[in-house]
Amino acid sequence: LDLSNCSLRSVPLGLAEATAAIVLDLTENPLATLPNGSFLGFIHLQSLAVPLTLECPGGSDAWQNVTVDRSSRLCQGQRNPCNSSVELAWPCPENSVCAPDGPGLIQCLCDNPFHGYRCLREGTFPMLLFSGILSTATVSLSLLLWSTQRRKAKTL
Repeated sequence: LDLSNCSLRSVPLGLAEATAAIVLDLTENPLATLPNGSFLGFIHLQSLAVPLTLECPGGSDAWQNVTVDRSSRLCQGQRNPCNSSVELAWPCPENSVCAPDGPGLIQCLCDNPFHGYRCLREGTFPMLLFSGILSTATVSLSLLLWSTQRRKAKTL
């Protein structure tokens, strides 16, 4: 994806849809910063060229090779932060596993059969119980409103 020399002052909002990009060129743009979540989901990104004034997203530890020339910085070979020897700042909770989510970014995915907040719930969502309670409440409220409003309709 070549976005070089496009007069970009900030990362375009549509870039979030290009998570399948492998090569991205942002050189020759007057970019001031790269916001923290700019490359969220870019797990396939292997080569990123940014203006010299900017650092590689995730820092140099997120990339295997960072080279600098006269006008740009080339970040190559995105590293998997889950396999690094550096301890993660926020380790994944019990019953979950670390997965990469872009340069220097991670996500914690629940192991089967766990789900929910911090992967603490085991099994599947109780859909039958939830649907039964919701249906009963809806029918009861509808009957109550119909019976109370019916008297007003007869007087009109």
